Amino acid sequence: MTSKLIPSDPSKVMVIRQVTPNITTCSAPFLRFGRLKIGGRGTIVRLQSGALAVFSPTALTPEVRSVVESMGNKVGYIAALDYEHHIFITDWAVAFPSAKLLGVEGLPEKRGNDNATAGSSFQHVWTQKYKASMKVDPDFDKEFDYEYVGSHANKELVLCHRPDRTLIEADMMFNLPANEQFSRTGEDPTSGIFTKLFIGLQNTVGTAQWQKRFLWYAASAGDRQGFNESAKRIASWDFDRIIPCHGDVIERGGKGIFNKVFDWHLNASAK
Repeated sequence: MTSKLIPSDPSKVMVIRQVTPNITTCSAPFLRFGRLKIGGRGTIVRLQSGALAVFSPTALTPEVRSVVESMGNKVGYIAALDYEHHIFITDWAVAFPSAKLLGVEGLPEKRGNDNATAGSSFQHVWTQKYKASMKVDPDFDKEFDYEYVGSHANKELVLCHRPDRTLIEADMMFNLPANEQFSRTGEDPTSGIFTKLFIGLQNTVGTAQWQKRFLWYAASAGDRQGFNESAKRIASWDFDRIIPCHGDVIERGGKGIFNKVFDWHLNASAK
């Protein structure tokens, strides 16, 4: 199934970009359900300790390995930021066996039942019950704020790298179209009727009314109060940049865009 979602030769189409001196992104084409052009993005952050934290890892190509080596080659943390972003976890875990694996509840069981992704265990798993007391280690915790949004349908883990004022997330918010992620493919990232419809639903342009509706009526429907509380906690952090897994990086003004998209949840009222 993954052959329908990810490129057969990621090296040819991946865009590797140094966003800040401490943060590098690896952006590649990705087709949700085999047809929606939403793109995929892994993020590598170098901590003050020299350890690297890898979030929603993409394919471990020779070019990505070279970047990891140039950043010190000390991969200390590998994180799947939700229930879906784990396809390449095993490849990274095998390559960097001393790294701590971070994930969300339900994911270890899901991976254990899938021969394509099984073979790695998580040292830290966020759960709704224990999220308030969850800690990773002193080096990680002093640089990251994190909120587990177990009330989201995909069980999201959202982080803020405080030194670079950068929010890192998976499916909490989309910023389509996926221009950067499809920029080396020669394909129009907006082509296809289903992609066009999904872009209309998952963008941050103007009032972002359709993404607000999606978040309110779909993503948070199971536990809207819990979702509202998580959105408020994230909005209290100090960030300017947002690195989503799907769609373009928001280089500046990210806090205002986040507040706009999550306005209904921040005010606990749809409009």
